[in-house]
Amino acid sequence: MSNSIATQPSIVRTEVIVSTYNNPMALNYVLLALVGQRNADFSICVADDGSGEPTHALLENWSRRLSPISLRHIWQPDDGFCKNTILNKAINSSQADYLIFIDGDCVARPDFIASHIARRTEGVFLSGGMIRLPDKSTLALSEQAIASGEVFRLNWIVAQIGLRKLSVLLKAAVLPMALVSKLERLTPVKRTWNGANSSAWRRDLIAVNGFDESLKYGAEDVEMGVRLNNHGVVGQHIRYSTCLLHIEHLRGYADANIVQRNKAYVREVRKSGIDWTANGIVKLAARPAAKIECDQLFSSRR
Repeated sequence: MSNSIATQPSIVRTEVIVSTYNNPMALNYVLLALVGQRNADFSICVADDGSGEPTHALLENWSRRLSPISLRHIWQPDDGFCKNTILNKAINSSQADYLIFIDGDCVARPDFIASHIARRTEGVFLSGGMIRLPDKSTLALSEQAIASGEVFRLNWIVAQIGLRKLSVLLKAAVLPMALVSKLERLTPVKRTWNGANSSAWRRDLIAVNGFDESLKYGAEDVEMGVRLNNHGVVGQHIRYSTCLLHIEHLRGYADANIVQRNKAYVREVRKSGIDWTANGIVKLAARPAAKIECDQLFSSRR
């Protein structure tokens, strides 16, 4: 008889990070869709970039309704568009091994989280897409339509936006998986980090120091994906095998000049090969030389 003790396989903890700002109506639909997820074990973190009391009240109510799913709410004062800052706080404070990111205006089909979990791979981040609903579709959304899954059916989607583009059919995720896998490998669409639908191992996000907090709206999420690439973590499409519906809203924080500057900076980051930002989770110009020193820095900020 062997004296060795069999080791149990480690459990990979998964957390869904939902970014939000003063849109409790949309956030309510997002959480309703998350509570309806099938075959997935996960917790939820709402990363709140300064929302007011209506969002706080909504989350207090949902904290009771979500059981047994764990919900935590991290908040920072409203200081303009600082999404990357609150996301870094969410990453740094998370106890999970794998993080899935969606926006607080994106409604996920019941197999969304399970699809991310099934496709997670070492050395890879997953890059998904979304179907942008027009303004009028907000009126067609309801708790009943989301809970029943009606809004994810192709006929409902087509009724809202038509089939003017093939991408609508593809991102509705209704094609056979064998075909979808081929399309996701062959599509010319860049495998960039999409803040509304992407996932990665937490340790990889920490290795590149998270998001660059100096970047405001416009490709601010794409920049981190480029640094992940530079670090050796490659993007892989999950674009046509997950269905995510985006609820349209005003973007008072959008500035065309900032968007163009950010895109130019992303090109510089891609060309330079840098994988660390000085304006990330820790404020250091360069990655600490020793791994143990890096671990101590991050653990001291948890």
